[in-house]
Formats: sequence, structure tokens, C-alpha cells
Amino acid sequence: KQEKTKFSIHIDGQEYHVEQSSMTGSELKQVANKDPQFQIFLEGHGNDADRQIGDTEGLTIKSGLHFYTVPPATFGL
Repeated sequence: KQEKTKFSIHIDGQEYHVEQSSMTGSELKQVANKDPQFQIFLEGHGNDADRQIGDTEGLTIKSGLHFYTVPPATFGL
């Protein structure tokens, strides 16, 4: 029987363990119990820019990824 790989990811500073090797922005928000209206971003490394993950956009999950969420309507205020 094959062991499921668990990936350790962080969302808003909280650690979560997920088994999917690919997840959408929507799924990531569900893992963290975030409002579906929130936007979720993948933190860039070094000089890489942070990247917004769309609700239907698939992202390859690796341990050590850091995400953060932003409530709607907080940009441009």
C-alpha cells in the first residue's frame, strides 16, 4: 500500500498538511477555511514577485510553499 505524500504548506502563517500534488486557488482557500471572496497569493522567493492564484488555476504543491490571503476590496484604498 502506497503512503500518501503529505505536503506542508503555510497559509497566513498557519501550517497545513495537504495530500494533493496540485490544488486550485479555491481549494487552497478551503484548506485554510477562508472566505471564497478572498484572493490568495503565493509568496515569491528572493526577488520573485508574489503571484495571485486564481480560483480555477491549478498549482503544483510542494512542501514549504507560503501563501497569504487578502480580503476583497482592500486594493487601491
